[in-house]
Amino acid sequence: MIDKATVAQILDAADIVDVVSDFVSLKRRGANYVGLCPFHNEKTPSFSVSRAKGICHCFSCGKGGSPVNFIMEHEQLSYYEALKYLANKYHIEIHERELTDEEKLEQSDRESMLIVNEYANQHFEDNLFNTQEGKNIGLSYFNERGFSEQIIRRFHLGYSIDKRSDLYDTMIAKGYNPKYLFETGLCIADNNGSGYDRFRGRVMFPVLNLAGKIIAFGGRTLKHDKAKYVNSPESLIYKKSNELYGLFQAKHAITKLNKCFLVEGYADVISMHQSGFENTVASSGTSLTEGQIRLIHRFTDNITVLYDGDAAGIKASLRSIDLLLAEGLNIKVLLLPDGDDPDSFARKHSSSEIQNFIDSHEEDFIRFKIKILLQGCENDPIKRSEVITDVVKSISVIPFPINRSVYTQECSRLLEIDEQVLKTSVEKNILDNRKKEYLKNNRGSVTETQPPITTHSDIPESKTSADANVRQLTSEINDNSLLFPYEEAVIRYILKYGMSDFCDSLNDKGEAVRLTLIEYIDNELAIDSITFSNPIFSRIFAMSLNLINEFNQSLQDFSQGLEYECDTRRNKEYAEISQNCQSLDEIKQRETAIDNEINQYKSNRIIEFRNNYLERILCSCEYNDIRKTALELVSEKYQLSKIHTKFYKLKTEYDKLTTLIPEAINNWKSALILCKIKDIQEQLKKGNITETEALKQIQDLNQIRSQLAKYLGDRVVNPKI
Repeated sequence: MIDKATVAQILDAADIVDVVSDFVSLKRRGANYVGLCPFHNEKTPSFSVSRAKGICHCFSCGKGGSPVNFIMEHEQLSYYEALKYLANKYHIEIHERELTDEEKLEQSDRESMLIVNEYANQHFEDNLFNTQEGKNIGLSYFNERGFSEQIIRRFHLGYSIDKRSDLYDTMIAKGYNPKYLFETGLCIADNNGSGYDRFRGRVMFPVLNLAGKIIAFGGRTLKHDKAKYVNSPESLIYKKSNELYGLFQAKHAITKLNKCFLVEGYADVISMHQSGFENTVASSGTSLTEGQIRLIHRFTDNITVLYDGDAAGIKASLRSIDLLLAEGLNIKVLLLPDGDDPDSFARKHSSSEIQNFIDSHEEDFIRFKIKILLQGCENDPIKRSEVITDVVKSISVIPFPINRSVYTQECSRLLEIDEQVLKTSVEKNILDNRKKEYLKNNRGSVTETQPPITTHSDIPESKTSADANVRQLTSEINDNSLLFPYEEAVIRYILKYGMSDFCDSLNDKGEAVRLTLIEYIDNELAIDSITFSNPIFSRIFAMSLNLINEFNQSLQDFSQGLEYECDTRRNKEYAEISQNCQSLDEIKQRETAIDNEINQYKSNRIIEFRNNYLERILCSCEYNDIRKTALELVSEKYQLSKIHTKFYKLKTEYDKLTTLIPEAINNWKSALILCKIKDIQEQLKKGNITETEALKQIQDLNQIRSQLAKYLGDRVVNPKI
């Protein structure tokens, strides 16, 4: 079987557009891609692919899902076999064997290591802002680099006290298991059964994965007698070749701008972000890897590599361009002035100056590579031949024939060599590459085993504990299909709006607290001990409830990034107002308008994040019935034309949730009672109950129905803030 860590690696690597494009010709339409559905014959494209959500869906036949689900359906493979297919596509090694007892504990180990890293980072941040040593050394250093407090907090920068075991002693006193301190690399075991800090006396740069979890650290010393940088060792949660520094903070900007800047170090990323170029990531001082490139490709096809003026370093790193080309990315290169790296260049210049420099100096990789490699050997035929061979190898790895042809023509012109000669060389290289790939993939095979059978019981049950009598009432209903439309309506609302900010409630202390929509529904169902009779709906509800804690953390991380984005925008627009406005009154009016606009933007983004959260996760679920049900309920083929909203604003479904949700729950409860009444009438016909008993039960149930109707009329749901 495949362990969970490898499954996670496969799912992270698989890009839905990339996977579907192997079988379907896709064309961009707005934020998504469309093509002819591969699962049924059609002439008009109805198959939609969303890179942002990581799912595909056909609006005609309903098939689709995540990359794994797509491969399962298209290639008629099991879930396990589809994982193998994607692992092979993305060159991820799979060891198929029975996991040991120790490996079965791996998941809990991963979670423990993430918790340890999170606490350690809080400790480092606290040191930076609240200790004298942290302020004098760490904060002073960051201030000297020109980092604002906002950018420091956005990247969670910190400081490790210069004591042998400050972090170790603190975390042990808090009850943390030293095993995870050592396995994360935060601390190192000594010979006395204790441990000491790896990063003592260093400013700290935490490394976050795509989900915003802290998986590693980089520590920089300010002393000259120590190694400048110390980094976390690779661990269960950290594989250096599969991570990019700053990607968590940059992914939204990369998607929005459809472009990524690639730099080398931590400070390069931070300074570029602070200058407004938030679509910047770093390989953290290591050679770029295929795993890192695929991470970038999940968000954009366009990448610009920033180099400083060190010619020797540039030549050594040109290999990364070939890896980028092989991934099908559009590559440009920006050579900074001598003596500058992205960090220093960003600190010396304004945002507009940086943008102007990019616009005027950014160049195609072919021109750049030829220019760099030809330096000093223009009149040497042998070296010139070597340069041509090197450039041809780069063109050969490009996966798209048209792109190869264009680059071949450009190379022919720049190097003054016959185009046909270059084409022949490129084709030979392509054949050689295919032979090597074939030999690599066919050196041996692994033994296939049957995947474990997953049943409904593998999904955790809802936290709601139903009353035994009501469970019995539900189970006695002979035709639960009568409840289907009412249960479906509630589940649909949960999928589309489950994590939305919904209403106020009182906790055990009598204090007002905010509830999400799913928490409100959970409470309402628990009051009457109601559970879903449809097993798929029941599983969706349980899975959604179990995602609440994860959602809260994700929302916090998203909100922090959004806050920084809005502050940056506000400061920029304030500065423009100061330059252009003529009076204080005009400045005040414009600033008020900007504040209102930014606050509205921030509110809309939060609402969008909340509303999309469950939909995005459950529409990519590995369980076919869950995924298909979710896709069917949330997919909306048609959108209201703008002409209908040109002169007035129509109330959306979201705007009416405080009325629709109580109504949907009440309708479900009423349907339950009607079903019970119908069953009692059937029992009476069969003689299984006396007429007196039947009338008494029906009378009681009708009384409850009347109370429900009155309850709905009196029910007041506090409006969303």
